[in-house]
Amino acid sequence: MPYVITEACKGTKDRACVDVCPVDCIYEGPDQLFIHPDECIDCGACEPECPVTAIFPEEDVPANLKEYVQLNRDVFKSDNPPGRPQR
Repeated sequence: MPYVITEACKGTKDRACVDVCPVDCIYEGPDQLFIHPDECIDCGACEPECPVTAIFPEEDVPANLKEYVQLNRDVFKSDNPPGRPQR
């Protein structure tokens, strides 16, 4: 998984990252946005656009937020995956 959206997005869902994503791989869940691990092309455009510093390359996710790596993977395998964001 190239990039991961973490806890700071919860309740914020700013969507600035959605506007710059060239492949539309950012989806909206009830509480936060998620990056689809199979669709992300690792371009990095989303990371600097996040106003709450919620987006990290997988290898740079802070230790206290590592659970979000698995959460971003699992959410797309669930019975109710996130959908396209509301703009």
